[in-house]
Amino acid sequence: MNEKLKKQIDFIIEIDKIKSIIRKTKLFDGSKYENDAEHSWHICMMAIILQEYSNEKIDLLKVLKMLLIHDLVEIDAGDYLVYTDKNIEKNEKEKKAADRIFSILPDEQKSELTLLWKEFEEKETAEAKFAFALDRLEPVMQNYYNEGATWKQHNIKYEKIVNINCKIEDGSTELWQYAKNIIEEIKNSGVI
Repeated sequence: MNEKLKKQIDFIIEIDKIKSIIRKTKLFDGSKYENDAEHSWHICMMAIILQEYSNEKIDLLKVLKMLLIHDLVEIDAGDYLVYTDKNIEKNEKEKKAADRIFSILPDEQKSELTLLWKEFEEKETAEAKFAFALDRLEPVMQNYYNEGATWKQHNIKYEKIVNINCKIEDGSTELWQYAKNIIEEIKNSGVI
């Protein structure tokens, strides 16, 4: 086996671990906690279906790549609740994880995935803003449909939910309006 192929196969084997990273949110039906691979697949499908709602014209393939790789760092760093006050710790662990995991690949692919991951994290391009919007929208929808399971479990207050998720608007004004409406609806129902 040539060296490039060996590195690519090693990476593919390594990222299989993402299937075992359990997120803090439950599926829409509340039956179980979602894993990172399920989350990545779901938000990629959301990108395909909802791309017309991006505030700006986007390169869908680039968005899909970002969504597929953005949580690979959780193989080492673990999943943090988005409402955490441990953002410095989270960011340091994720940066270290990105360096290790992407370094398994041949240099050209390492560079591409590292740049895509950083672009997603910086949330400055149209693609990163839209990808981030979907990454935030899915758990909002899950909490709406599973009666606020994660929000109740962690005692997350309405104001914090809005403050964290309002960044959806940077990628899609229309999807933020939808998210805001369902957050308001669940608040009015007394769940949060």
